[in-house]
Amino acid sequence: MSTIRLLGAFSGLIVFACGTAWAQAYPSKPVRVVIVFAPGGATDVVGRLAFQKVGEQLNQQFLIDNRTGASGTIGAAIVAKSPPDGYTIMVYSATLLANAHIYKKLPYDVLKDFAGITPVARLVGMLAVHPSMPVRTTKELIALAKARPGEILYGTAGAGAFQHLATSLFANMAGVKMTHVPYKGGAPATAAMVAGEVQVMLTPASEAVPHLLSRRLRAIGVSSGTRTTQFPEIPTIAETVKGYEFTSWMGTFVPTGTPKPILDRLNAELKKAVADRDVASKLSALTLDPMHMTLEGFAQHLKSEYDKYEHVVNLSGARIE
Repeated sequence: MSTIRLLGAFSGLIVFACGTAWAQAYPSKPVRVVIVFAPGGATDVVGRLAFQKVGEQLNQQFLIDNRTGASGTIGAAIVAKSPPDGYTIMVYSATLLANAHIYKKLPYDVLKDFAGITPVARLVGMLAVHPSMPVRTTKELIALAKARPGEILYGTAGAGAFQHLATSLFANMAGVKMTHVPYKGGAPATAAMVAGEVQVMLTPASEAVPHLLSRRLRAIGVSSGTRTTQFPEIPTIAETVKGYEFTSWMGTFVPTGTPKPILDRLNAELKKAVADRDVASKLSALTLDPMHMTLEGFAQHLKSEYDKYEHVVNLSGARIE
């Protein structure tokens, strides 16, 4: 073997050894986890459950930092500008991709400025109405909305949020018109729904479940293609609106440029966390399905979802200058 080839092989071993040591030493200090939506919402619940477990596994603090506003773009801008060292992690839903088509200008590039670690939960939406509404089925809601075009108010976590896109797609496919009322997160929107400020929400099931049990909301449909195992008695929206299906996910990200050994470590730890029996059962109880992908699989998924959300956003008509 030539001297040059020997030096090259030796250099490769050094890089590998350093990368392995780096990953083994990580994290050597507390890690900030930026959750871009308000406390109490589905994304917040998922992020807290997952990273509390990761913290236990790594014997290190993962500190939750809710940075809310503008459908998550404020928190995302903070993460995009953070050092790519693994000590700032972002928890965001698929709204990250939707916003690329909603906002005329963002302070970051959705596909270039973030490295995906893995999704951690699949989200199913629940179509719910305030108990004062004289409807008990999706069919009855559609009939009422057609009789009162534009009069029924639906709440969301903001333009482009899951609630907005899911309801816009539903309204488009059902041929009805309802009025959008945006709030600063899923939890405030749900609170407004319970208070009767809005009459309809198609929201993450995890945000609706506590209020369904207390009968402050009435569920009439789920957004998945099949009925959920947790609530088999609740029909799918598709049983009335043929072809309707809208689910989402919560994912984890770091700034682009974060060393791959750290990405690999976080991916592996999150895989263990969502597979943990206690974490998985808590997620499932809220109709959130534990989810994991490889780094490469998630990167491909993000690209395909980017195109999907372009179509859905165009249907919703959501645009922010």
